Amino acid sequence: MIEEAVPSLPTDTSLLIRVHAVSLNYRDANMLNGTNPFEIKSDGIPCSDAAGSVVLIGKRVTRFKIGDRVSPIVDQKAITGREQDREWLGGEVNGVLSDFVIFDEETCVKLPEHLSWAEAACLACAGVTAWSALARDGSLVPGMSVLLQGTGGVSMMALKFARAAGCKVILTSSSDEKLEHAKALYTEPAIATINYSTKPEWELEVLKLNGGVGVDIVLENGGTSSLLQSVKAAKKGGIVSQVGYLGKQSGAHIEGLVPLLIDKTVNLRGINVGTLHDFESLNGLVEATELRFEDVIDKRFGFEQAAEAIEYLWSGQHMGKVIIEL
Repeated sequence: MIEEAVPSLPTDTSLLIRVHAVSLNYRDANMLNGTNPFEIKSDGIPCSDAAGSVVLIGKRVTRFKIGDRVSPIVDQKAITGREQDREWLGGEVNGVLSDFVIFDEETCVKLPEHLSWAEAACLACAGVTAWSALARDGSLVPGMSVLLQGTGGVSMMALKFARAAGCKVILTSSSDEKLEHAKALYTEPAIATINYSTKPEWELEVLKLNGGVGVDIVLENGGTSSLLQSVKAAKKGGIVSQVGYLGKQSGAHIEGLVPLLIDKTVNLRGINVGTLHDFESLNGLVEATELRFEDVIDKRFGFEQAAEAIEYLWSGQHMGKVIIEL
């Protein structure tokens, strides 16, 4: 832990933000354990998801005022989606695991007022990723069927959004305990579940649970190890949103992928979190439906327990989100 004086604002459009909660993501532990494939700042501050309050503003700030509840966007370059470069918090630039952070007003969004700090901290990466995977270009509509892989933060946030949109949810995991917990949490309407370790041909189980046809949207989390099965689990003309690569990666896993994509006319799309506009769109849904996320939070740690929190996330014991409260 490093202690420094609170810095002055570097520009007239800067915000000084008091951080109240930080939400951990797999990429945070991945980077700190040296297994992330992307560039990172060697001496940087980790983590990308924070919820905080504005305590000081530059004289040309117009979008925010002191006291506003805000979050910086994860990719500081992703405003509209047309940008061709990237600048990830906790990666190429300093992250948010700090009492105070400074960001330009153009890379921050206001947070829904009804959420706790811990809930609001879940939105920037896991929330926006889940929202982009499901709803980009208006792809999510009531009555659709959605397959969610795993019980990590992105999948559990996606479960909340899909249910709020009136969609059927099928959730997979290798843990019967986690699946039973999810079914106990979400009863009306009930969710369907598959243990992919005991049912290795889980794509066939998806068809059985969905009336003999594939699902409309697959949230794909495994990478090459599960991608072929995910395409098979999608309906003809369906969507597979690739949000992660948690499984063992090998080109041998995806032999036959191209003809299968063509035959099923599946839209395979990469999801790299989302843009500031995506975040604002998500916040609109959260505010309109008054969604809450306390049920998505697995465990909370104090700032002095940050290393323990990251180790807990890395262990895979969690279900949903791990929070560091400041």
